[in-house]
Amino acid sequence: MCGIVAGAEAPDGGRNIVDVLLEGLKKLEYRGYDSAGLAVVAAGELVRLRSVGRVADLEAQATQTRVRAATGIAHTRWATHGAPSERNAHPHISNGGLAVVHNGIIENFAELRAELVALGYEFCSDTDTEVIAHLVEQTLKSEPDLLAAVCSAVRRLKGAYAIAVVHKREAARVVVAREGAPLLLGLGEHGHYAASDASALLQVTRRMVYLENGDIAELTPQAWRVVRSDGAAVERPVALSQLSADAVELGRFRHYMQKEIFEQPDALANTLEMAGAAKSIQPGLFGADAEAALRRADSVLILACGTSYHSGLVARYWLEALAGVPCTVEIASEYRYRASVPRADQLVVAISQSGETADTLAALRYARELGQPLTLAICNVPESAIVRESKLRFITRAGPEIGVASTKAFTTQLAALFLLTLVLAKLRGRLTEAEEQRHLAALRHLPVAVQKVLALEPAIERWAQDFATKQHALFLGRGHHYPIALEGALKLKEISYIHAEGYPAGELKHGPLALVDRAMPVIAVAPNDALLEKLKSNLQEVRARGGELYVFADADSAVHDSAGVHVLRLPEHYGALSPVLHVVSLQLLAYHAALVKGTDVDKPRNLAKSVTVE
Repeated sequence: MCGIVAGAEAPDGGRNIVDVLLEGLKKLEYRGYDSAGLAVVAAGELVRLRSVGRVADLEAQATQTRVRAATGIAHTRWATHGAPSERNAHPHISNGGLAVVHNGIIENFAELRAELVALGYEFCSDTDTEVIAHLVEQTLKSEPDLLAAVCSAVRRLKGAYAIAVVHKREAARVVVAREGAPLLLGLGEHGHYAASDASALLQVTRRMVYLENGDIAELTPQAWRVVRSDGAAVERPVALSQLSADAVELGRFRHYMQKEIFEQPDALANTLEMAGAAKSIQPGLFGADAEAALRRADSVLILACGTSYHSGLVARYWLEALAGVPCTVEIASEYRYRASVPRADQLVVAISQSGETADTLAALRYARELGQPLTLAICNVPESAIVRESKLRFITRAGPEIGVASTKAFTTQLAALFLLTLVLAKLRGRLTEAEEQRHLAALRHLPVAVQKVLALEPAIERWAQDFATKQHALFLGRGHHYPIALEGALKLKEISYIHAEGYPAGELKHGPLALVDRAMPVIAVAPNDALLEKLKSNLQEVRARGGELYVFADADSAVHDSAGVHVLRLPEHYGALSPVLHVVSLQLLAYHAALVKGTDVDKPRNLAKSVTVE
């Protein structure tokens, strides 16, 4: 959520920083936002443009005003304090000379606001961000240097933030600071830049510096430096981003979500490359110190939110059935607000696509504070906070995921968790050599199996025509496909706005059956496993109440089309890894239902891609 782009270029370089800022904001639209704005220093004056709505509206303003500059900051806002409106849109200014953009939440803003009002500052918005602008402006009265003033001001801020500041008397200078919210620097040939996400800066550079919590950086066209809040200089390494500009382009697809659904075979192949090329499962997949840590672990605690939480629920079935390891899965936003019983030898697994999910990061830190040092991050972003703060890590190689509704990040998380299961099973002597080779063969074939599911898109598209007219839907699954039912329901409600719920099929008669009628479709995940006959009994209960069934079955499942029962067969049964195949079919169903309804598939209302505030 929210996005920052900033930059200072040489004024004689011939490029307008406004174009860089706008292009960067377009690359950050996937994060979710409700307004956008920018501020630049042009001819010694501060020029601000703001718009409620899409970046395209802000771009139209910039074109109309023909503003040109070499230094500026820009922002996409996802409302936390104050409703979406132009008055609450960033940047916020103080005394007409200083502008600031901000991601995160300032927890002590009310106290600071009261203090600043008493000093005569007038507030024009309902945001917590405006206090930062006035606080830095006030500090400049005693600390006339902008970098020193920001250093002094941030020492008074409590909460999570990433900020960028410009001042009209500093025509070639940007100061940025990070505490808890992602922020990185980009080092270009014609200037230096900052952004929330590397994708925003690929247009100008691939040389990145990832800031640590507590870092403050000064950018000019010729130089950059990083200090701590006391002004002490620190060194931060320069990394070459592995992202490519092509990876964040839409290409031949209608939406990023569709592109990312179809990228899953490659994403899985990349994620499993090391394991697939090996003759055996090795603990080193999770880090140099993994074997000792995983041997020590007597149980697993998984912390995650949203779709990542569902991947953890699938993993619980795998870990307990295959590895014999007790597993608990916690919603990260709830975990640290209840009294739990810590276990010093419990492996704490934090799962996050971005690695900056505020609730998951806070839960990970809380687990460590409780005395649980064995931590593992499963994440798609190598430089993220959750990865840096974990003892062990596994980087899923899904590539950039732009669509808000997660797809390839989820299936690559499942692949990582299955590898973890196999490693723990092997270390505990629960995996024979024959079983190990069978699982490795299944993992190698998994991208091909997913590709076969994608070939079912035309048939799933026809089903989606029926769903677009519905108000509600029920998803059913049993065993390790119950979390897949939860994920299918989440995808449908996220992007089509159809109310959907996922249930374990055995719970149908304990309440949800009361909802079933001819107007409520029931989607069943029906792999040919040990629970199929039980599931078929549950489906009969639906038909007896007049409900219409849509069944995703395996090729050899004894489930057949009949009146009110529609069956779509996946190409093959895939055993323990069956959830990976079945969820792809549910992703396609949600995508095409949303297409029929005409919703904004990649940017669903009220949602953000990366939830970096609590």
